[in-house]
Amino acid sequence: MKKLICLFVWLLSVFLNAEAQSTKRPYLFAYFKDNGEDGLHLAYSNDAYKWTALKNDQSFLTPTVSKDKLMRDPCIIRGADGIFHIVWTVSWKDKGIGYASSKDLINWSEQQFLPVMSKEDGARNTWAPEITYDSHTKTYMIYWATTIKDKFNETASTEESGYNHRIYYVTTKDFKTYSETKLLYDPGFNVIDATIVKEGKQFIMFLKDETRQPAQKSIKIAYADQLIGPYSKAGNPITGNYWAEGPTTFKTGNNWMVYFDKYRDHKYGAIQSEDLKNWTDVSDKISLPKGLRHGTILTIKKKNWKSY
Repeated sequence: MKKLICLFVWLLSVFLNAEAQSTKRPYLFAYFKDNGEDGLHLAYSNDAYKWTALKNDQSFLTPTVSKDKLMRDPCIIRGADGIFHIVWTVSWKDKGIGYASSKDLINWSEQQFLPVMSKEDGARNTWAPEITYDSHTKTYMIYWATTIKDKFNETASTEESGYNHRIYYVTTKDFKTYSETKLLYDPGFNVIDATIVKEGKQFIMFLKDETRQPAQKSIKIAYADQLIGPYSKAGNPITGNYWAEGPTTFKTGNNWMVYFDKYRDHKYGAIQSEDLKNWTDVSDKISLPKGLRHGTILTIKKKNWKSY
């Protein structure tokens, strides 16, 4: 009898382990290269550390909208509708962003130009748009960084072309109609590259402090009880003694991972934490395709993986 019980426990453990391995979803990194001329690139990982480019690192989606026709800072999420939605930076100086959708990440809808800052005469740019879904309100929020001439003069500077960003947003339920553009976050400093995830009942914003004098150039965190805010004061830097931008974050097990671009060093970095307070640098453990630039990480259903 004892032998039978031991055999049953062993068989159950084998089954559960096999089931866990079969349902584990690979990670997908959506990114751009160079100036974003050739469009969307994708890489995958089974462990969130070692990444391999798909399709020989060729583009999956070539940009067609805006005068400059760029695809920088791509952000992809899988919506509640099961469809992949992507937004991206179309230009260094345009007043809108790009949008497209896909059921399989291979065949994409016609690209659209969303003129989210067209009503602001002084708007100089729309950079690094991202999408976050609020399951409670069944609403998507698209948000990005913009400099508007003669606004927020208390943090104005003549350095770095005088850019002085804040985070703005629109909401949508169907990617067909959109709300009016509103200010999402003014942390009291020049801010770009916000990315927002939900944890429990809170929304967590990872952002870049773009202050030039004295130089910050670091990733910080703010919190809110609702997706549209208000968000708290940004905390202390979670990145180290280097310039960092373009954060993307996800959880693997109990660990938070934040990838970011060490753009002055021409390489990527990563940090890890269990509590969002104490961070460990794991940059020496990651491996990425050459030339990978600012993007986002998501998970993919394994049953569709061979298609890529």
